[in-house]
Amino acid sequence: MHLRVTFVAAARSASLLAERFGDDRPLDQAGWHEVQRAAHALIPLAAAELRYCSPTPRSRATGEALGFAPLAQPALRDCDMGRWRGFTLGEAMAREPEAVDAWLADPRATPHGGESLHSFITRVGGWLDTRPGDDGGRIVAVAEPSVVRAALVYALKASPSTYWNIDVRPLSTATIAGHSGRWHLRLDGTTARD
Repeated sequence: MHLRVTFVAAARSASLLAERFGDDRPLDQAGWHEVQRAAHALIPLAAAELRYCSPTPRSRATGEALGFAPLAQPALRDCDMGRWRGFTLGEAMAREPEAVDAWLADPRATPHGGESLHSFITRVGGWLDTRPGDDGGRIVAVAEPSVVRAALVYALKASPSTYWNIDVRPLSTATIAGHSGRWHLRLDGTTARD
């Protein structure tokens, strides 16, 4: 069966410059306001037959605030950043510049002692490939921006280094359509009228 999986990036819990690896903070006030402003456009996604979320507090809260009543999926958790968990990229760079450089350059590197970028993308892709097609054709998943980026890289069969070139903003959506092993990016929009 042909599936349509729409990822919704969780609302923010901090400014983008203060984002931390493995950030378990709940939505901040700005994040709640963002959800309220975007709700009119996102609430229709609650009609999906299956609704999931990352197990993070902000993903769960975003999904609940949008009325999705999502089921948390451990496979949609953020990349395991090992000893860098809780650090910003700048903090990790200040402590271990060579290790951060190695991690950014090599998708199989794990200088932090956690999960490699390659393993992270493969894990998220494995979740995508095992979605049950017989339960319906539409799925919505609220997840951390990093998870959305990983899903897009996997679906497009792009090089893992492409991950660094995808910008996923809070509450943005990305739709992937297809089935196990055969996914494509679907861009929806309005058509121009004369």
